[in-house]
Amino acid sequence: MTSAMRWRQPASSSGPLHGGHPSVVTHALHPDRRMCVSRCLRCVGVALAALAMVCVVANFLLLMPELNIHFLLEGHVTREASWATGFWSSGLMIMLGARAFLQSSQTTGCCAFRTQMLRQALYSCACLLSSAFCCLVSMTGLVQGPLCLYNTTSGPAWGVPLKPTADRDAGYLYNSSMWWGTCLKPRGVVQWNLVLFSVLASASGLQALLCAANLVNTLLGVIMGRGPSDHKV
Repeated sequence: MTSAMRWRQPASSSGPLHGGHPSVVTHALHPDRRMCVSRCLRCVGVALAALAMVCVVANFLLLMPELNIHFLLEGHVTREASWATGFWSSGLMIMLGARAFLQSSQTTGCCAFRTQMLRQALYSCACLLSSAFCCLVSMTGLVQGPLCLYNTTSGPAWGVPLKPTADRDAGYLYNSSMWWGTCLKPRGVVQWNLVLFSVLASASGLQALLCAANLVNTLLGVIMGRGPSDHKV
């Protein structure tokens, strides 16, 4: 009996999971939330930067039907394309936000981390509104149809012949026969705008979703902080 008790005694007091080192159990059960928030910020920043480049290229091509600059110089481009929301709204603004997200993912220290998370929440709100505005403008340009030269009763004139009216909705989106015979110049402008406005709307819509997710992520960072590592001395 004595030898059995002597053999069991070290086993009950030596394991770290039996009260010797409770911090080991805490770290095993609670991963560092700061690392999760930082990874999310990096992923969102990289994705937003890539989508911003897509928006810039799409808006640039919308201003250059037939890849010819004289339509832009003469003012014969679609109104929503001339607003250039792909440049400043889903382009420059989103690039600035992505840069801030990537930089803040390296922040250390409890107070500095929470302050940065609060700033990133504000950046996320601004980027969310900016990308949502670009998506709305792109969808409007898609529904309204392109500005082009078309035949009227008094001869060829510049206008928006596919624009929805009270007795006609945006049926041209689902009627491919209207894509070829309506506009005379620029050539193929209906398909050109259809594809590029769709790309711009999709990219800016994805940006809005990423910014909304990042807003939730940064608010969690403000509330929870860096996680268990905050309590280390």
